[in-house]
Amino acid sequence: MVTQAESTDHSAAALERAPTGREIIYRHTFIVRLTHWLNAIVLLVMLGSGLNIFNAHPRLYWGRTGTNGDPSWLSINGWPHWMTIPGFQDLADARHWHFLFAWVLGLNGLAYLVWSLCIRHLQRDLVPTGRDLKGIGRSIADHAQLKHPTGEAAKRYNVLQRLAYLGVIILILVMVCSGLTLSPGIDTAAPWLLDLFGGRQSARSIHFICTSLIVAFVIVHLIEVVLAGPINEVRSMITGRYVVPPDPASDGSTAQ
Repeated sequence: MVTQAESTDHSAAALERAPTGREIIYRHTFIVRLTHWLNAIVLLVMLGSGLNIFNAHPRLYWGRTGTNGDPSWLSINGWPHWMTIPGFQDLADARHWHFLFAWVLGLNGLAYLVWSLCIRHLQRDLVPTGRDLKGIGRSIADHAQLKHPTGEAAKRYNVLQRLAYLGVIILILVMVCSGLTLSPGIDTAAPWLLDLFGGRQSARSIHFICTSLIVAFVIVHLIEVVLAGPINEVRSMITGRYVVPPDPASDGSTAQ
């Protein structure tokens, strides 16, 4: 029997029952899956090329200017070449890679935002409700105990997921704007960006911080995928179909 189910994308009802009796839902639409995998590739290339660019001057400052003689808030010896694109110090090529994939990131993100707003995916599935926020303490406790949602709760994003995904969207927007501020052409095209970020060196620092937070999110995200069941999670992001983990407290209708 096919039952109505609330998917995270509000895209479809429950599709079918697996032979084990578990419910299968259409969890992620094609647009979500496409933009997700594009972002994964783009961010990986941008991270590698960005580290190569950073190695040309591995120090960070606050303000409008910063040189070797100025005090920096971060100074390192540089990132190893196996982490950079290309795999040797080449500022010109690294910039070409970085700027090319920055266009892909921007267009991909714009397409996702327009689509999300048009079908109300952003408002409906990502913006936490008052009820979600009231349960944030319980959600944190469950995650700390490595407990993941089951049954009906597994069919929608929990409050921590919603906050995390919204946070990443904001971080990417700030990262793109701060990256634009690093271009000399912005002095005439949009000089207000320099004032907004407090100068080019401050923008460079903010760009680095946003990137670091996005990398931290990706690491936590991958850990959660492994803990929640990598086959089911990855399959849902490839095919859209997700096997709902049965609720142990249910009457057995969805149990294995």
